[in-house]
Amino acid sequence: MTHLATPPVTWQPTNPANTQMFRFAHWLTDTHGVDVGPLITDDGEMAPGLFRRLHAWSIHELPVFWDAVREYFGVLGDGFDTAALTNPTMPGAVWYPQARVNLAENVLERTRELVEDDATALVNIDENNRIHTVSWQQLRTRVHGLAEQLRELGVQPGDRVAAVLPNNAEAIIGLLASATIGAVWTINSPDLTPTATLARLRQLEPAVLITTGGYTFNGRHFDLANYNAELRAGLPSVDHHLDIADYRQAPSGPVDYLRGTFDHPLWILFSSGTTGDPKGIVHGHGGMLLESLKGQGLHQDMTPADRYYVAANTSWMVWNTLVQALAVGASVVVYGGSPKINGAARQFEVIAATDTTRFAVGAPYLTMVERSGIIPAERWDLTGLKSILSTAAPLPESTWRWVHEHVNPVVRLGSDSGGTDICSGFVGTNPLEPIHLGELQGPMLGVAAKSFDDDGHEVFNEVGELVITEPMPSMPLYLWNDADGERYRDTYFNRFPATEAFPHGVWAQGDWVIQTSRGSFIVEGRSDATLNRQGVRLGTAEIYAALSYIPEVEQSTVIGVEQPGGGYWMPLFVQLAEGTELTDELQDRIADTIRTQASMRHVPDEIISMADIPVTHSGKRIEVPLKKLFIRGTADVVNQDAIANPASLTEFVQLAQRRAIGAPE
Repeated sequence: MTHLATPPVTWQPTNPANTQMFRFAHWLTDTHGVDVGPLITDDGEMAPGLFRRLHAWSIHELPVFWDAVREYFGVLGDGFDTAALTNPTMPGAVWYPQARVNLAENVLERTRELVEDDATALVNIDENNRIHTVSWQQLRTRVHGLAEQLRELGVQPGDRVAAVLPNNAEAIIGLLASATIGAVWTINSPDLTPTATLARLRQLEPAVLITTGGYTFNGRHFDLANYNAELRAGLPSVDHHLDIADYRQAPSGPVDYLRGTFDHPLWILFSSGTTGDPKGIVHGHGGMLLESLKGQGLHQDMTPADRYYVAANTSWMVWNTLVQALAVGASVVVYGGSPKINGAARQFEVIAATDTTRFAVGAPYLTMVERSGIIPAERWDLTGLKSILSTAAPLPESTWRWVHEHVNPVVRLGSDSGGTDICSGFVGTNPLEPIHLGELQGPMLGVAAKSFDDDGHEVFNEVGELVITEPMPSMPLYLWNDADGERYRDTYFNRFPATEAFPHGVWAQGDWVIQTSRGSFIVEGRSDATLNRQGVRLGTAEIYAALSYIPEVEQSTVIGVEQPGGGYWMPLFVQLAEGTELTDELQDRIADTIRTQASMRHVPDEIISMADIPVTHSGKRIEVPLKKLFIRGTADVVNQDAIANPASLTEFVQLAQRRAIGAPE
């Protein structure tokens, strides 16, 4: 077996015995007699390898583990007498068949024992740093008022409530109110075009549409009157159109949380839809609740003493993690403004102004601040920031080091890999082990994550496909308008069939990873965007990491295009800093850096300067659609409504048409 060198440690737990995860392990042994090996050494330190033993137990005793999460966090509900998992076959695993549960009840009522009524639940900050807080009791009152209002409008369990709102308090209130009555929530950010929003919402035939009259972004007010009218005209199923100003502020009667089945639909998230109509991904109350408690409570070690802020608009699944943080009693920050209103480091200004302790953000943002030359620690007091969770893309090693040098030397900076598909994580951080530069610590508890080669064999220390071989409670209930489940199976389960070794099925996430023999993971990028030169698979992440050493390159994307006759074209597209030209010297420096930091195979065939690099609304590169564009030479392979900067596509389309290697189908 090939071995990979162990990277340096960038974060070390200083008091792991004072974490929720350690207390959970201690509770397991004391209350249920679970044997996960020694917890404490003779010297009073946490015993080495505790997380790995705990993880192994969580997979081997999967139903027992998830029921332990339920019991440990005191989930409110009925009918938990059966085993947590009664049918493990994927897709279609059956969780708690007799249970009745409501996520909103658990967020708002279970937390009464954790936080005072007048404690802050939401911190709303605007671009002028004006702050408005909502207490836990005010949050309950406002959620209950809107829930009663929706019931009076005739909204029934299972009806869809669709919102088009920025990241504000009213969006969280709308989600919890819909969940309270068993309606199904979905939300889109108003920075999507009406066409893109309708492509999502028309599929759902919502009964209620919630909007706002306008919002401010980057100092500019956006009036949404015409936008909202276009949405309303395009959604004939809508019986009631509410503005957030019309929310009922207080209930007139007692609160009634609808306890539905464990798999009662909670919300619908959408895939990016870069190559076709976005997929509606349906998640359930019970699965999302358990994943919230495990992910935020155990892995992120979030408690009522924490304040959580995620830099995201409402179209990105990480926005939903705000509600997941509320489920463990933490307060949350909502900010719908520009991430660059007062300069590239605006998010750190928000963190300082709101006393944020836990921060989640897309990796490209951190790299952008790094390249700006700003040193956040010199401008703001960030010593209260306990953790930064980087997601959405691999984090370059230079940025990893920059955070510890210029933000907070002891902050727990880690990277997680999950997805909209599960609204949770597969592999990522835990509070019991050190973090190594460039690596994800390992699988989450209850997640049977592995790396497979093309033949379905587990591989270590080389690029493989991220797979999950046991069910997770947050796997989608189903995809919308997929009555026979064919699209669901084709998306996740047809890549690798069930085998004797993995009889419950194999979920293929579509990500290339390296699973090291030490148990950590390195994310290499999307598997369908993987480069393949002379039969050797290459992750795009290694190229992007190398480019972090080239300050002239602001953004980039690389693709590999198979050509007739067995040829292969691997261009690197770069967006250069203002005033920079792609000279021969710069091209040579880019190639040399990639060769040095990655390998000779990673050096592109061609480096092409473009005015702008297209990304999705969540800031992700669109490698796969661009690859299809250069194969077919037609613009219709890219859904422009899914692109945050669609004008950037024009230059790519023109180039693709000049170089087209195949005819349109």
